[in-house]
Amino acid sequence: MIRQTFKILSAAVIICVAALLSMGQTDGLKRSTTKSDRFDFGAGGTVVIQGAPNGSVKVVGSRSNEISISAVVEVSGGTAEELEQVSNLTGFVLQESTSRISLFSVGPDNRKAAKKADRKLLKKLGGIPYRINYTISVPQYCDLEINAGKGDISVSGIDGDIRINGVESNVDLSLVSGTLSATIGKGDVQFTMPNQAWRGSLIDVQVANGSLTARLPRALSADLTAVILRTGSIKNELTTLKPRVRNIPFTDRGIAARAGNGGTAVKLTVGDGTLTLLPL
Repeated sequence: MIRQTFKILSAAVIICVAALLSMGQTDGLKRSTTKSDRFDFGAGGTVVIQGAPNGSVKVVGSRSNEISISAVVEVSGGTAEELEQVSNLTGFVLQESTSRISLFSVGPDNRKAAKKADRKLLKKLGGIPYRINYTISVPQYCDLEINAGKGDISVSGIDGDIRINGVESNVDLSLVSGTLSATIGKGDVQFTMPNQAWRGSLIDVQVANGSLTARLPRALSADLTAVILRTGSIKNELTTLKPRVRNIPFTDRGIAARAGNGGTAVKLTVGDGTLTLLPL
């Protein structure tokens, strides 16, 4: 009787261990696929990118009149079959016109994917985490709009109007010319202005929570405003800045300055965090 009980307990333990190992293997599954597209697109148009809830967006300006898109889809946590289904449902769709391209990210958790699968399947797969990491090449002379969730954002080589919105992003911007409007909920933002004269009208960067670092040319001509709204401080290493109003000095919470002969409005705002002004 004792031996029989021992055998039953041993079998139960083996089954439990096997089940746990199986669960561990399922939870550790990952799948990565790359989806791409390339097409002609003339200079002077507008490119709109609607990023995924999670994932990075990297945009580079080039001298060729075409757009090249590479989207790496990463899916994790689920069975092999579920990962394959999510990968098939996840990617991007394009809305194209002569002078405007809009890229929309799709996945099992949004309505656009419903065109490819029934509701039961979407409900089953909706909780499986995924991310889309974009690398996109666009014409140098174009306007760019990026709306992103959580993930890094990088933009370089664009001569045009740039608009960026990110929920939680580390951002790196290398500007050429044009205008910049960027609003980030949480993260670290860095941007660099070119050494040559700025051929644009406005730079407006806002970070609700995090850090903002601006690298500006020593020969900058601009009206610069830097503000900490709640908590934090400004670190200013631009020694040539002068107060716009003579009797209002700079503080570690606010700077209203004229650089060079003035001109371009540069507005930098941080809610809670640090704001750093550095020379190139």
